[in-house]
Amino acid sequence: MEVKLRKTIFVGSILYTIVVLYFMFFAFNRVDHAASENGYTFMLIPEGVPLLFPKLTFSWIFAFGNIAAFIPFGVLIPLLYRIRFGRFITFFILTILVLETLQALTYLGSFDVDDVISNTLGAAIGFVMYRVGFASKISYKKLIVSVLSMGVLLIGIIAISETIHYVLEKREGPIQALHDVKEFTGSMPLTENLPSLTVAGKGIEPKMNVYSGEGESSKKYTYILGNKKDVLVYFYYGIPDNGAFMGEVKIIVDGKKIFQRIAQDDQEAEALDWHFEKINEITIIVSGNAKLWDVGISEMKHWWE
Repeated sequence: MEVKLRKTIFVGSILYTIVVLYFMFFAFNRVDHAASENGYTFMLIPEGVPLLFPKLTFSWIFAFGNIAAFIPFGVLIPLLYRIRFGRFITFFILTILVLETLQALTYLGSFDVDDVISNTLGAAIGFVMYRVGFASKISYKKLIVSVLSMGVLLIGIIAISETIHYVLEKREGPIQALHDVKEFTGSMPLTENLPSLTVAGKGIEPKMNVYSGEGESSKKYTYILGNKKDVLVYFYYGIPDNGAFMGEVKIIVDGKKIFQRIAQDDQEAEALDWHFEKINEITIIVSGNAKLWDVGISEMKHWWE
């Protein structure tokens, strides 16, 4: 390689490295964010896949950038220093690990193993481009093949990412009535011969259960779910039209009140749902003419569970 060309590539590499370091440590208001940090953040377990099919969202552009921004290093470093792939990728991973650690220790970001994986994939793609188009005498044909190889590798990463995402993605299971939980205390909801309800002029036909109070007194329903993980809780709430607009509903999950409604005139029926990463105990307290119905739960599970 000519000395002049080598110097040009070297200067370009330094400038590009400065730009990448700026985005890693100072872009996206990192300095302002660092002032509000209370602790170091180290994410050591992969939480996602490198790159899914293209979508016009910031998260996809960010994921693509995490790979694409490091492709040039796979070309520039071998151009400047003759190096084998194994040594190059080892050096690159060690460098990224150091930079990610500095991000966390300076509160200018976090140590994220997902970033390490994406950045390394980008560098590996760049090295393949170097081997195809730059390792020997450069020609337009080789440059075109080099660019095509980048496209093929990116498509391959997307295909593998989509496959992994599909396999590991949790899916919602069937909804079961809450009263089917074996361990419970307190009252039992109405589960047979369910009455028709009219709330705010709309007819409603409950399918699974109806929870109600007794006049001014309240009924309490408590269920033990046994620390179930990734649980969705569904229910409907309303005050039937054929009675006084009085009553209250409370739902308490593991000692924390998540829902409370006090009767109001002309209040329409509400359909609500919550997602809980883990849930052990759920308590429903109903008084007056307030009603809950079709209260059910569903678990998010992998296809093999």
